[in-house]
Amino acid sequence: MELQELIEAAWDNRALLQEKATAQAVEHVIAELDAGRLRVAQPNDDDPDWTVNQWVKKAVILYFPLRQMEVLETGIFEYHDKMALKAGYAALGVRVVPPAVARYGAFIERGAVLMPSYVNIGAYVGSGTMVDTWATVGSCAQIGRDVHLSGGVGIGGVLEPVQAAPVIVEDGAFIGSRCIVVEGARVGREAVLGANVVLTGSSRVIDVTGPEPVEYRGYVPPRAVAIPGSYPKQFPAGEFHAPCALIIGQRKPSTDLKTSLNAALRENNVAV
Repeated sequence: MELQELIEAAWDNRALLQEKATAQAVEHVIAELDAGRLRVAQPNDDDPDWTVNQWVKKAVILYFPLRQMEVLETGIFEYHDKMALKAGYAALGVRVVPPAVARYGAFIERGAVLMPSYVNIGAYVGSGTMVDTWATVGSCAQIGRDVHLSGGVGIGGVLEPVQAAPVIVEDGAFIGSRCIVVEGARVGREAVLGANVVLTGSSRVIDVTGPEPVEYRGYVPPRAVAIPGSYPKQFPAGEFHAPCALIIGQRKPSTDLKTSLNAALRENNVAV
């Protein structure tokens, strides 16, 4: 609570960042994020909703003015930035394929794989997850265990406004190539997004598998299989089609999730 109080006070009065105790508190929060002992958001055992720790996100924002620009060199690569890069992957048990980059303050759990990709500060990437080539995991995004972020996937970051929820992709989800998931959107456990789905916090997600459509906003339920779709919308210039996501099936319960995923994709003719 003392740590949180220091962060909240500095958020209201940035002059406090000049004090040693406040600066140390901010740096401690980032170190805890980097080690996975703190998270911007975490699931609740008895509640499907997640708890967002806004004060932790405030610490991430406050960390930027504490840092000075510096030149970083990694082999033949040179960077000029305020943030250090994450290091010590061998000890962490994380596979990192060049030229993948993760910033210090992002947590990558043992057993995760980073193909040439990018993971920003405050993000959480669970064990067994693959961040595939040219995929990005934005600031404070929460990616569960055994998730596959396919090539070119864009997981949006969120810092400000501070009350905004981070993007959440729960355990076992499969995010198809070139999908965009931003603005606090949430993908449920073991759900499947076909290629090119765009999901924002306000996107319409329409389940069309029953006799009547069932609509969600910015949320794909567990084990749902979703593809890009559109719906008619009236504008001053006439009626046009706006993008949405369509739930066209379910990922069948199975102890072999890979088999279940392949079957779901084949049965619903979903591109990945």
